[in-house]
Amino acid sequence: MPDVSPAKWHMAHTTWFFETFIVKKWVPGYRSTVPEYAFLFNSYYNAAGDMHRRDLRGLISRPTVEETHRYRESIDDYVCQLLTDANTELLDELAPLIELGIHHEQQHQELFVTDIKHVFAQNPLYPLFRRGDQSAGDVKPVEFIEFDKAMVLIGHSGHAFSYDNEGPQHQALVGPFSLASRPVTNGEFRAFIDAGGYSRPEYWLSLGWTTVNEQRWNAPLYWTKRDGVWGHYTLAGFRQVNDSEPVTHLSYFEADAYANWAGARLPTEFEWEHASAQCAMEGNFVDTGAFHPRAPGAASADVNLQQMFGDVWEWTRSSYSPYPGYHAAPGALGEYNGKFMCNQYVLRGGSCATSQTHIRKTYRNFFQPEKRWQFTGLRLAKDLS
Repeated sequence: MPDVSPAKWHMAHTTWFFETFIVKKWVPGYRSTVPEYAFLFNSYYNAAGDMHRRDLRGLISRPTVEETHRYRESIDDYVCQLLTDANTELLDELAPLIELGIHHEQQHQELFVTDIKHVFAQNPLYPLFRRGDQSAGDVKPVEFIEFDKAMVLIGHSGHAFSYDNEGPQHQALVGPFSLASRPVTNGEFRAFIDAGGYSRPEYWLSLGWTTVNEQRWNAPLYWTKRDGVWGHYTLAGFRQVNDSEPVTHLSYFEADAYANWAGARLPTEFEWEHASAQCAMEGNFVDTGAFHPRAPGAASADVNLQQMFGDVWEWTRSSYSPYPGYHAAPGALGEYNGKFMCNQYVLRGGSCATSQTHIRKTYRNFFQPEKRWQFTGLRLAKDLS
């Protein structure tokens, strides 16, 4: 599908980023060995030049994987030599770009996992990517943790890395609300399916109802019913849906419809960030090698808010828009986040495909409401009268 890119493209694109924004600018006399790479591996930076169509990336037969590795090694060598030779003044100028490039690569490492899963899932043989044990354990009934009305600080501050869309830090009034103690599980979402949730328009946004019918959705992505039992494709192969695991691969439309059916709503991103202030940034990230959401472990049983980080990205009801005082950076790098602040919703918390060193409590992910190939799930919220 158009959202999924070949692994080779991700490898070349992240190298193109370093070549375009660092090597071409700072290495005297540098000339690209293959100038056409600038067209093939630009993603959406219009100020950096023309680009190949996204939906045709799967047709790029050259460069080969071996040639792509050589391209990466060459640019890595240039960057390492540049850092070795740089004086303090140049290092201060290069550091933010190098750091941004590393975090950009971590984003594409996450896409590796989600894109490979989508491609493998198209094969009716359901190929195994990596063996993994299914998580076990009973899930405690959900509780709603209450929060009083508060004026809170939202957004990133300090000298540690953050993306520009996480600032400027500003005050926001958060009304009294309650937040579910854990994400919605497969078992809970299956009850929505069994209650005819996908065929009852009263729960759905108008565009969501249109999408459900056009796409003929009747369950989360990768779910298939065999002999009356729901199974789903995972990177550990096809297996029965585990009712205790957080439900994932949901669109915003499905998350919102479920919340309406359950008599609740999705949290705002400000509520989510305010609630997460009390939570340790620990969880099931890509570092565990599970590549799949897990049921909450015994260690988290006494924590008020479980699985706030890792496992599944959590949809919020907040449209992706700039914070007060936000200004995109000049030039092509200003296109990194700012130009996408339209027709998308914010997700928080990271997933089982996210690197633990990549996530922050202020991190704002964003997708169009119909997208569901990422590890996206939901946590319920309620208003307090």
